[in-house]
Order: sequence, then C-alpha cells, then structure tokens
Amino acid sequence: MKTPCEIIVWNIVPVIKKEIAKSLINEFRFNQKITAEKLGTTEAAVSRYISGKRGALEITDKDILNEISKSARRIANKNSSVLIMEICRICRLFRSKEIIDGIDYECD
Repeated sequence: MKTPCEIIVWNIVPVIKKEIAKSLINEFRFNQKITAEKLGTTEAAVSRYISGKRGALEITDKDILNEISKSARRIANKNSSVLIMEICRICRLFRSKEIIDGIDYECD
C-alpha cells in the first residue's frame, strides 16, 4: 500500500508539471531550455513531458486545467520561486476534489 504522498509524487506532480510545461511552450512560446529553468528540471524532462513519456495521466477536470493555466501564467511572469507554491496549490485542489485514485482521504 502506498502513502498518499507517494501517489502524489509519482503520479500527480508529473502531470501538473507536464501541463505547466505544455502551457509555457504553447501559450508563452518558451523553448525547452527556458521551460526547464522555470520548472527547475532538465530539458530532457521537459521533452518527456511534451512527448507524453512522463506525466502520462490526463487531466479532464476543467477547474484543475484552468488553475494550472493560471499557475503557468504566474510561473511565466515571475522567477521560479513561485513554482513550489503553485504545484502545492494545484495538488491541494486535486486532493479537495478527491479524484486521485488510491488515496485514503482520511489520512489527513
């Protein structure tokens, strides 16, 4: 049995980063190098996000996608220090909607 944090780190955070990376590249026209710098990761990781090899889950919830778009805008317009705050904010939204499979929401 995995802890909620393990599920989030292995499944949810990569999906959030994937969606932010896609937004930074498609909406803000950042290249992979700048996107990697904004996400505090490597260009190779960004490439895997874009190709679907990392963060393979698809987000269908419109509220979450809208909030990720807002996060991408904040990350694009500020330095990377806002990244942690934005990922945590989106993670809390996932948890509040109780849409993550395998999480016991009573553990809080």
